[in-house]
Amino acid sequence: MARMRAALIWAVVTGSIVVSFAAAATSPLLAWRGPVYVVAGFAGVLSLALVLLQPLLAAGYLSGLSIGRGRQVHRWFGAALVAAIIIHVAGLWLTSPPDVVDALLFDSPTPFSAWGVVAMWAAFAAALLAALRRPLRIRPRLFRLGHTVLVVLVVLGGVVHALLIDGTMESVSKLVLCALVVATTAVALFNLRAWTVLTRRKR
Repeated sequence: MARMRAALIWAVVTGSIVVSFAAAATSPLLAWRGPVYVVAGFAGVLSLALVLLQPLLAAGYLSGLSIGRGRQVHRWFGAALVAAIIIHVAGLWLTSPPDVVDALLFDSPTPFSAWGVVAMWAAFAAALLAALRRPLRIRPRLFRLGHTVLVVLVVLGGVVHALLIDGTMESVSKLVLCALVVATTAVALFNLRAWTVLTRRKR
């Protein structure tokens, strides 16, 4: 039963990511776009895929990775997420600087821009908080609270941003991937919170 569950999780996660990239690669909206825009678009798809993987790694849901190893990969993927977001925004900047400036200033007429900027800053803040946790000796409870709030903002902002925009991703695969992001994050946050409460009670 456990093996079937692990295989199912891997199949669903891998399948959703591969299908999303494959569908994006055949998108007619990219037919006349330049290479910089295409790279920026796929960096956005990669960002969403990494947001899906992050809670699975943190909660130890991916078979073959111990909880310790999973959280180490979680930190690496957090850095990769920041890099993917930077590439996404930098690529859009190169193709249309005024639109990016308007988005960063929350002055864009397109609602999806504001949601994307919120997700971006929340992701940067979450990564910075994780990097400064040990040097600043941030208490575990305070770190979990801050990191959780930022993660929720990343997921909410990123999913709404992706759903509102008609860009690189195909509609159905995008909807499925966004639904999985929300579901896995919610389950992981609930289970990790329950584990924390249980551990505290045992003490």
